[in-house]
This record gives sequence, structure tokens and C-alpha cells, in this order.
Amino acid sequence: MGEVMRRVDSVVMGKTMTKRSEKAMAHEDAIGLIETLGLVGIIEAADVMCKAANVEIVGKESVGGGYVTVMVKGDVAAVKAAVEAGSGAVARMGGKLVVAHIIARPHTGVSALLPRQQ
Repeated sequence: MGEVMRRVDSVVMGKTMTKRSEKAMAHEDAIGLIETLGLVGIIEAADVMCKAANVEIVGKESVGGGYVTVMVKGDVAAVKAAVEAGSGAVARMGGKLVVAHIIARPHTGVSALLPRQQ
């Protein structure tokens, strides 16, 4: 019954949604960001985040002065677990964690700020 109502809502709103697009949207429920001073720390954080939870790396940005940010996406719980694990890994290895942040259910406009995937 829920699937039928979702399809009816999609038609009423003038949108055609497929199971694939619904699945893709559900996968992007959160964005996680970790910024470190130095490349080694961010590589360690990215490795641990991907091993700790079902997240996908969106990209890496070097913002100058040695600051590097890595971004991941996934469902809220996975991103939260990944960011916590990645932050802890940076601290354990003696790296300089600048900030770790999670954006749950980001506004659609935020995706324009993320690196483009090829």
C-alpha cells in the first residue's frame, strides 16, 4: 500500500520516481566531513571511515595551509559511526584533527558544493 501511495504522490507532484532514484536518495541521508592538518591524517581517517561503516567517499579538498578535508556520504547512522571512527583514528596516530562534522539530511542545494563524481 505504501508503494502505491508513493507512486500516486509522485504522479500528483509531476515527478516520475523510480526505485533506483528512491534508493539513491535514501543512500544520501547524511554527509560527514573530517578536516585535518596534513595529508597522512586524512588518509588514515578516510581508510578507517570506509572500514568502520557503509559510507562512500565523496571527495577530498585541500584548502591551503596544509588543511585537508575528506567528505563521505551514506545513511545517518553509518556516517555518524564513520566520522567518530575516523576522528578517533586521527587522534590515536597523533595527527591534528581540526574539525569533524555530520550534516544529517542536507538541503539539496548543498550537493552543488561537493566535488563532482565522475
